[in-house]
Amino acid sequence: MSKNSTIHLGIVGACGRGSSFKAACNALPQVCIRAVCDVDAGGLPAAAERLGATDQYTDYDDMLERSTLDAVILATPMPFHAPQAVAALQQNLHVFSEVPAAVSVEECRALTLAANASDGIYMMGENYTYRKENVLIRELVRQGLFGETYYAEGEYLHELKEYDERRLAARGISSDQVWRRHWQNGIDGITYGTHSLGPILQWMPKDRVISVCCQGSGHHYLDPDGKPYAQDTSVMLCNMQKGGLVKIRVDMISNRPHAMTNYQLQGTTGCYESARARGDKSRIWLRDAGGDAVEWTNLSALEEAYLPSWWQASDAVKAGHGGGDYFELLDFVAAIEGRKPPTIGVHEALGMTLPGLISQQSIAEGGETLEVPDSRKW
Repeated sequence: MSKNSTIHLGIVGACGRGSSFKAACNALPQVCIRAVCDVDAGGLPAAAERLGATDQYTDYDDMLERSTLDAVILATPMPFHAPQAVAALQQNLHVFSEVPAAVSVEECRALTLAANASDGIYMMGENYTYRKENVLIRELVRQGLFGETYYAEGEYLHELKEYDERRLAARGISSDQVWRRHWQNGIDGITYGTHSLGPILQWMPKDRVISVCCQGSGHHYLDPDGKPYAQDTSVMLCNMQKGGLVKIRVDMISNRPHAMTNYQLQGTTGCYESARARGDKSRIWLRDAGGDAVEWTNLSALEEAYLPSWWQASDAVKAGHGGGDYFELLDFVAAIEGRKPPTIGVHEALGMTLPGLISQQSIAEGGETLEVPDSRKW
């Protein structure tokens, strides 16, 4: 597809998360939102008007069959990502999927085969890889200022119990009928780890997780139906192909103040620790950038010299997730137009997704270290 061609887009999950892509789409003149799809038939007309779509569907397969589309955004619950991506790829449509890419190893394999066989491009929208601080660290790594990166930590601490329970009460339904209650908060292990692991894998270029082990902190809370959630905190240790180590912690259950994402990175000539709470400053030490061995520098002090110029685009501030929703669609469009490969193509997406899935098997087996499949070999 040429740069001047219009990209006719369908957004699935348009009454919820899908609607948040409006600002990013509006900033991309070559994108036309043609169709919206959602099971919420009552809210669909308003979503179509809000997003400027002419076609409305409550059935995804019906949208793929009847609407003239070039690409789809999958802003649906986790268990739908892979099946919906496969269905679109089989029709040679371009796919932009929310995270994670899939909820089982079998789905990951099916997604890989579909992407390999399709003329469509697959890209996963891990928006945390586009946050300003994470982009700045990636650039510092690219310029060699960390030396060899060999250890990292990522945390996703986002208490979701009350969010789920408010939805349950408002809709008068049981916990089994809300997808987050099962897929995010109901399975032991790392169920939602790409926000943590995604940026780290970009800070360890040309590397991958080859094995993981996972342990949990036990069960301490019951849902409104009296059923236990998953183990509150799960910690996954990732062994890297080049010999490094990564620790991922996910906790969406414990009672605690909000501290969504935290990161640390250690290299042979630099280290980084992100801010953990409101008012904190992210800090960094780089030996080869005038650093002092016993003094930290505020990360923001390096923005002028090292933050890539493309991140300064004014349109980014209009989109969500710290500009991530804009930049990820910008890259998706560039990939469709053939100007660059997808930043998080199918293998990068599964590199971020598969370790969490294997961690769920590890924790069930008492913390055994288990091999992580390499999708490039499928």
